[in-house]
Amino acid sequence: MGTVKRAERLHALSETLRRSGARGRTAGQLAAEFGVSTRTVKRDLAALENSGAPIWSRPGPGGGYGMATGASLPPVSLTPAQAVALLAAVSAAADTPYADLASAGVRKIVDVLDPRTRAKAEELARRVWVDVPPLKSRANKSALEEAMAEQRVLRIRYTSGDDITTGRDVEPVMFAFRNSQWYLVGWCRLRNAMRWFMVSRIEQAAVTRIACEGHTLDEVGVPPRRTPPAGGGGGGSTPGPAAGGPARG
Repeated sequence: MGTVKRAERLHALSETLRRSGARGRTAGQLAAEFGVSTRTVKRDLAALENSGAPIWSRPGPGGGYGMATGASLPPVSLTPAQAVALLAAVSAAADTPYADLASAGVRKIVDVLDPRTRAKAEELARRVWVDVPPLKSRANKSALEEAMAEQRVLRIRYTSGDDITTGRDVEPVMFAFRNSQWYLVGWCRLRNAMRWFMVSRIEQAAVTRIACEGHTLDEVGVPPRRTPPAGGGGGGSTPGPAAGGPARG
């Protein structure tokens, strides 16, 4: 297996162990997940441990391997291609919620790479051009992001697909990307119901000081399998209202 592929596997292996928590994973489970032999997995685990990763092992039935909680992890390690993939992804998704923060975060990651990897990443990045249209309103986008993060009522001016413009007070519940469009999904106090608002149709947005009343994702529905949350993981087996698209009005 090539050096780059092994480096990527080592990084993915450490992330898998970190997410597995106290229960850990067996060598057989890890081997099946990464498509390698148990012997290769054990060799990779030894390499991670030698590099300073806080790996623990538990012998016998019910044993396995895991990452010690609370221990400091080794510095982030990316290949030049992985670094450029992150840079290109955040650059091409400027209308994504919290895109500015994502860009700053990726820049921090690139800045702490070892000099040789960073230089290769910057050289490769010059071969990837991204041209995106300017955002319609950065102020509106910032208001939506703040209201979602702080869970405060959002006051918007919204024009529907029927060209009817109304003022709404909305309790933000989630952002959803569907059919190449971003939506704000929230409890509309005007309609007293959950509604999907196409972000591009929100003409004005302002965060109020009013706290949301606690509407949850369960009221939106279960995302379809092909639409997992941004943090990873699949959707439920039975799509709920979220799979059905926006409610009008």
